[in-house]
Amino acid sequence: MLEATAICEMRSSSLPYLRPPTAKRRELATPMADSVGALGRMRYRRPCGPLESRSAPELRVFGVANESADHDSTPHLLFIGDDPALTSEQLRRGFPAPMYRVQAIDIGNAGLEYIRANSPDVIVLDLGASDQSGLDFLQQIRCINTSIPVIVITQSKCADTAIRAMKEGAYDCLLEPVNLPLLQQDVGQALDVARHRLKSERVTHSCEPVVENGMDSDAEGAIIGACPAMVEVYKAIGRVAAHDVPVLITGESGTGKELVARAIYKHGPRVGAPFLALNCAAIPENLLESELFGHERGAFTGADRRRIGKFEQCHGGTLFLDEIGDMPPALQGKILRLLQEQSFERVGSNETIRADVRLIAATHRDLKTLSAEGKFRADLYYRLGVFTIHLPPLRERAEDLPLLVQHFLRCFSRELGRAVEHVASEALEQLSRYPWPGNIRELQSILKQALLKASGVVLLPAFLPEPVTAATEPSPTTPAPAFGFDAVLPQRLGPDVRDLYTETHRQVDRLLLPRVLEYTRGSQHQAALLLGIARQTLRLKLRELGLSPRRIVEVEGEPG
Repeated sequence: MLEATAICEMRSSSLPYLRPPTAKRRELATPMADSVGALGRMRYRRPCGPLESRSAPELRVFGVANESADHDSTPHLLFIGDDPALTSEQLRRGFPAPMYRVQAIDIGNAGLEYIRANSPDVIVLDLGASDQSGLDFLQQIRCINTSIPVIVITQSKCADTAIRAMKEGAYDCLLEPVNLPLLQQDVGQALDVARHRLKSERVTHSCEPVVENGMDSDAEGAIIGACPAMVEVYKAIGRVAAHDVPVLITGESGTGKELVARAIYKHGPRVGAPFLALNCAAIPENLLESELFGHERGAFTGADRRRIGKFEQCHGGTLFLDEIGDMPPALQGKILRLLQEQSFERVGSNETIRADVRLIAATHRDLKTLSAEGKFRADLYYRLGVFTIHLPPLRERAEDLPLLVQHFLRCFSRELGRAVEHVASEALEQLSRYPWPGNIRELQSILKQALLKASGVVLLPAFLPEPVTAATEPSPTTPAPAFGFDAVLPQRLGPDVRDLYTETHRQVDRLLLPRVLEYTRGSQHQAALLLGIARQTLRLKLRELGLSPRRIVEVEGEPG
C-alpha cells in the first residue's frame, strides 16, 4: 500500500458540453470554465525499484479525499502516463468532483503496486513516446487483473500499436490529440463494465447447471432447454430411441435438429456403431446419389475409382439425412426401396448390396404439404413419418433463452480466450426482444460477435452487434414492424432458402390471428367471417400455431 493515497472525490450529476479538441498535441478540449475551484496540487515522492531502468515514478494527486466519503459508490479512475500535461487541470475539468475520485501516476512499479492494492474501476494508460514499453506495462496490468477495463492512449498513427493494444486486451485505443468527449464516453462505458463486474461478484445465487439425461450442459452435444415444448422433445427422444424405426425431425433451420438426431443415436441400441450426417441441400443433385450409394469406377465422367457411399459406410449404424425435403424425386425412390428392403446398388453397378442402417431424417419444409402437391413422394413421407419430433423455434422458447445464453457464453469464452462470465440484465432483455429468424444458430453467431467486442467479465448491451440492437431499438419516428420484417427478411433471404413464402405467412398468422380473436372476444365464427376464410381453416391454423382462443381472450382480459 502506498504511504500516501491522495484522492479527488467528485460528485456531479452531469458534465457540461465540451467542444472538439484543438490541434495542439497532448491538449484535451476543455473550454469550459473551472467550476469546481482551484485544487492544490500535491506531489508525493516515494523510492521504489526501477522498471526497465526507469527513474522513481511520481504520484500526481488532484485533491485530498474526505475521510467520510463513500469510496465504494464513487467511480475510481487511475490515469497512468509519463507526461503530466495529460492530467492535472484537464483531468480535473473532464472528470470533476465529486462525481469521480481520480488518481494519476507515472508508468512504473508504483503503478503496478497501486493496482494490486486498490483495484481501480477504470485505468487510462497513456503509452507516451515509447509504445513498446507502454504495451509491456499493459501486459503487466492484465497479469494483475484482467477484469479492469484499460483505455489506451497512443501518439502512434500506425496500425500496429492499436492492433497490439486490442490484442493485449485493452478496452479501447484512442489516438492523440485526445478528444475529451470521446474519452468521457469511453470512461463511462468502461465504468458500466466495472459496475456490472462488481455486481456479478456480489451475486451469490446463480443458475444451476443444466443437465440433460445426466449430462452436464457444457458437455459436447448437450441439448439445453426446460420450456414445455422442449420437455416434450426429450420425452419423444426417450420413447423412440430404443426402437429401430425411422424418425423424422421437423423444425425451422437452426433449431438443433442434428443434436436431436445424435441424442436418439446415443440413447439407442446402435450407439457403438457409426453415426454419419449428410446435408442433402448442400450437395449438387448430380453428386448426391454417388454420395449416398457410392459408385463404380467409370460410372460417369471423373469416376476414376470405386467410391463407397454413406449407406455402405454406415452399415450397422445410423445415418442422419438433413434437409431431406430438398432431395430430388429420382433419389427419393431409391431411399424408399432401401427403407423397405435394406438393399441398394452402387451407381454403375448391378450388384445388390445389403445395408443395415437406421435412418433419421430432418427437414425445415412441410413434407405433408409437399407430398399433397406432388413435390415429395407420399409413400416416402409415410415411411419417414413413422415417428415425428418437432423442434420449436427459438422465439417460442423465451424461458430457455437465459439458459442458452449462459451456456454458449461459457463455451465460446473458453474457445475465444475471453473472461466473460455473466450477461447484464439489459443485454438479456435486448436479446429476448429479438425475433431470432436464424434460431439457435443465429444466437451462437451473435454471441461470438459480442464476445469479440467484449471487455471485462460482463456482457453489456454495447457489445451486442447491430442486428440485435437495430431490431430491438426502433426509430421513434418510424415504427418498426410488429414482428420485425426488416430484421427477419434480410436474414432469411439466401440461395438455400426454399420455404420463405410459407414461413412468412406463418409469421403473419402468428401476429394476425390472436389480434382478430381478441377483437371477436374469442368467437371463431366471427373471426372466420372477418378473415374471409372457412371456420375449419381457422381451426387448423390455430392448432398448427398452438393457439387457444380461450387463452387469448383470458390474456387480453388480465389487468395491467
